[in-house]
Amino acid sequence: MPRQLTVLPAPDTPDAVPGTVLPAVRAALDGAAPLAVLPAGPAAAAAREVLAPDEPLEDGADLVVVTSGSTGGGRGVLLPASALRASATATADRLGGPGTWLLALPVSAVAGLQVLVRSALAGTVPTVLGPGEPLAAAVARTGGDRRYAAVVPTQLRRWLDAEPDALRALDAVLVGGAATDPALLARTREEGIAVVTTYGMTETSGGCVYDGVPLDGVRFRVDDEGIALAGPVLALGYRRDPVGTAAAFGGGWFRTHDAGSVGPDGRLTVTGRLDDVVVTGGVNVAPQAVEGVLREHPDVADAVVFGRPDDEWGQRVVAAVVPRAGAAPDLAVLRPWVAGRLGGPSAPRELHLVDAVPTLHTGKPDRRGLAASLGGAR
Repeated sequence: MPRQLTVLPAPDTPDAVPGTVLPAVRAALDGAAPLAVLPAGPAAAAAREVLAPDEPLEDGADLVVVTSGSTGGGRGVLLPASALRASATATADRLGGPGTWLLALPVSAVAGLQVLVRSALAGTVPTVLGPGEPLAAAVARTGGDRRYAAVVPTQLRRWLDAEPDALRALDAVLVGGAATDPALLARTREEGIAVVTTYGMTETSGGCVYDGVPLDGVRFRVDDEGIALAGPVLALGYRRDPVGTAAAFGGGWFRTHDAGSVGPDGRLTVTGRLDDVVVTGGVNVAPQAVEGVLREHPDVADAVVFGRPDDEWGQRVVAAVVPRAGAAPDLAVLRPWVAGRLGGPSAPRELHLVDAVPTLHTGKPDRRGLAASLGGAR
């Protein structure tokens, strides 16, 4: 008999996570009740449409996670319990053993969901960071011999500025979901914080390459079509999309469409999305690299970079930056700052000042949404 998907709303209070969502995750891992958790806010309706809970679920799927749609429309990723268990077990082995997790990410996305999976397998209950709660207070409530957290780069940057002692008290801080600036990583490690970069996506049950090294059982390869990943952490495919599944998961490999390289030490370096590359004057510019350099400028608190059509250059590099308090970044200053570090083609030709960088429900910067919302240049 075909199984039906149980869809939970986004938890509206911290207590709802251990009280409702965690037991449902345990049941899904046991194969008893396939599960999906909706994102909060306006994204919930679109996610429910993707999930189609009234239609029979594909064989073998135990959890379905809707992607953020950072490369277009969101998709329902079919995850078997075996893949999530493999990922959680390999993570515990890499970090030095199971621990108690601090949950600071939405459980509708794979990074937050994996905090619950790891907790369920370890027999622990995660500490849920409350709205507006200081990180130090949540860390103080997190017991156990080993304490871990998973964050996105924006959270790491904010807490490094405001509460470095709280980060330092954790045995490991996994950072992923978006590219992390090398300068931010260097500063974090100089502060004595045990930060671990993770690379992966919903289709790989979350992060599967830590600090450039694949988790046990995971393999990667890099070619002209980008990075491909394989191993026991892979999803089965996409909800109600056999054509997309066949295209993305052929031959036991998942094609990520991320660009990357392999260093002499065999470590993987991810340079960004192939479809985010800005081709300006015949030169490929990686937005993530430009964003990292902009964030190093003393007047810039955060930045998002994207391309726009340009009659002369094909595309022009556009920067949207969040000014630091009391600062007013100017294109005439930021262009030479970037050009001196990455070369002239990478220097933005259009600048927008914004109050904050919008994010998707996963915590990733909403590059496409921001680009669509911005009007004329400054």
